[in-house]
Amino acid sequence: MPWLQLRLAITPEQAEPLEESLLGLGAVSVTFMDGEDQPIFEPDLGTTPLWSHTHLLALFEADTDSTQLLENLARLSAGALPEYQLEQIADQDWERSWMEHFQPMQFGRRLWIVPSWHAAPEPDAVNLLLDPGLAFGTGTHPTTALCLEWLDAQQLQDLDVIDFGCGSGILAIAALLLGARQVCGTDIDIQALEASRDNAQRNQIVDERFSLYLPEQMPQEPADILVANILAGPLVSLASQLTSLVKPGGLIALSGILAEQTEDILAAYKDNFALDPVAERDGWIRVSGRRHLAA
Repeated sequence: MPWLQLRLAITPEQAEPLEESLLGLGAVSVTFMDGEDQPIFEPDLGTTPLWSHTHLLALFEADTDSTQLLENLARLSAGALPEYQLEQIADQDWERSWMEHFQPMQFGRRLWIVPSWHAAPEPDAVNLLLDPGLAFGTGTHPTTALCLEWLDAQQLQDLDVIDFGCGSGILAIAALLLGARQVCGTDIDIQALEASRDNAQRNQIVDERFSLYLPEQMPQEPADILVANILAGPLVSLASQLTSLVKPGGLIALSGILAEQTEDILAAYKDNFALDPVAERDGWIRVSGRRHLAA
């Protein structure tokens, strides 16, 4: 069936009260969208930041009386309504629409990321079957792509890898499929660990090769390779810990970094690593290098 969509141009301060009012008036969903292509960088843990110019979209059943809806919303808001737009939108299978847009993707020479519901384009390639679920990491974001391409270019046979901030497990599982002996994955989000475990099972990765931990529980044994696709702030503040998790002569690859944050990352790691040229894509970068041998 079709839907009635109400779009409101709001400020962050208006978000919570308007959301509560709209749900109380019968909205079947309320979502927030960036109104001006304005990125949000490194929010504090436990917060849900919004853009300074945000669009709130509320869906109602098609037969909702729009005049009555606006009057009730104005009454609950105790003031003039923000700028708004009402429109009828056609129904669709939202899950199927999303699935149709997530197609297999190749990274580097050997590696393909293949949605679990899709046939592998190259059956003899290294095919990682992925169901993103609720965790970040499908390969579509430039930072994930930069890390996947880097992993594809490495000789991982019989090496141990740490995926720091594993999300959906995409980097860890890629490393295992590309020949790594064992991978230790860690994430602050238990849901991410569950998604990583599910995706590992989907790719027939046995538990003995892929261990998952919350950060405070993970072993502090250094690995041959560490990948961390998180954010620039944590990469800088955790530089000492991440360095200690890489064996002398081992490799590191860091992403989740905006181009304008490059110098901060280089400064945090240059004393301990021989760094490669920075790789950039769509305003995001990857920093990689080899840890210096002990003197």
